[in-house]
Amino acid sequence: MKVLKYALCAVSVWVNGASAWSNALPVGPAAGDQSLSPFYIWDGSLPANPGMMLREEPLPAQPEITAASMTQRILYTSRDKRWNAGIVPVSGSLWFPKGNPPAGGWPVLAWAHGTLGVADSCAPSWTNPTARDAHYINLWLQQGFAVVATDYQGLGGPGPHPYMNWETEGRSVLDSVRAALQAYPQQLANSLVISGQSQGSGASLGASLIAPDYAPELKLRATLATGVVATFPNGPVKPGNARPGNRDPSRFTMLRLIGGSLPDDAPPAEKWVTEKGAKLLALAKTTCMSELGRYEHREKLDGGTAFIGGSAQVTNALLPVTDMPVKAFPAPLFAATGLADHTLSPHHQYAAVAALCAGGNAVEWKTYPGITHNGTVNVAFADELKFVRGVMENTPQPNSCGSLQPPGKLQQPIKGVAFN
Repeated sequence: MKVLKYALCAVSVWVNGASAWSNALPVGPAAGDQSLSPFYIWDGSLPANPGMMLREEPLPAQPEITAASMTQRILYTSRDKRWNAGIVPVSGSLWFPKGNPPAGGWPVLAWAHGTLGVADSCAPSWTNPTARDAHYINLWLQQGFAVVATDYQGLGGPGPHPYMNWETEGRSVLDSVRAALQAYPQQLANSLVISGQSQGSGASLGASLIAPDYAPELKLRATLATGVVATFPNGPVKPGNARPGNRDPSRFTMLRLIGGSLPDDAPPAEKWVTEKGAKLLALAKTTCMSELGRYEHREKLDGGTAFIGGSAQVTNALLPVTDMPVKAFPAPLFAATGLADHTLSPHHQYAAVAALCAGGNAVEWKTYPGITHNGTVNVAFADELKFVRGVMENTPQPNSCGSLQPPGKLQQPIKGVAFN
């Protein structure tokens, strides 16, 4: 069983040039570990460096992805940031476009997915990406980009998935690119664009921010973020309530309780939840967001009924894993917000863009009337592609920082738009 193998391996640290995760990494069912397939189990020694390819196997075909010549499930190494457990195996996916690579290889699009859950069975390399994400991946393949998509640390691999922890997720993104370049030096170019949605927007911004120090050899050309989740405590605009209409869903906080946002000296997750909340917490360790949402709706759960003392008490105890510094980023930035985003407030996203501008960055920020959190991913693609092409051709890019305006009243979704 996967959990048993993790438990046995976690009691020691490999030395003499090879390393494995140390006993600092929590493992087992409480951490969301599940038995998927032997591919995800690495019980031998690990290379000493992050970004090394461990193994590959073909991915099952997916109807939405028609422009790929090769689709691979990958397992590679990354370096844990949350528990400082050393080198850990991380899973992900890799797609090549059809045809022969251009001289120097295909440029690489690193995709950082949004919230799916923290249980191993939610890993998109296991389930295949959602139809929305697969459509987006296919668009980039059609434009001649190879796509590498991390599952993130702990989602498929051992230990908890550090949900929303941009430093850890950023490492997962960068190390997936390193592994792909190491495994396919003739087919891939060291020319990188990072893109992420919602949870993945924090990962894409985080990867960009740490890239000069963590992976200085990677040539980062542009960073794309839609449904921007990042928070900037020292930014010029206060983000307000991230959930529109003062909504207080409990499932996202449950993921953080399991996913490493509790300080190490805090009471365990089970001590923060009510009887009804405990059932949702248990579900979050084994199932994914759609089932959690159905349970939350059926039981009429929210932050006030799921957590002892309400959501404010537990939220105040959690580590601020989405907080980022106001500073300059190493590559041009593109951000996109749907003005009918009822999941993550457009004002929250506006505050994040204002902070990016305050850090001295040139940011192109696009807003889309009537487009939802889900819809923004693909609606923004044409603008993203234009932005990326301009960066790669070294043409001047639009800068929205001199003309930022608050997004105004939350809009209603328009009909007839795919995934909206």
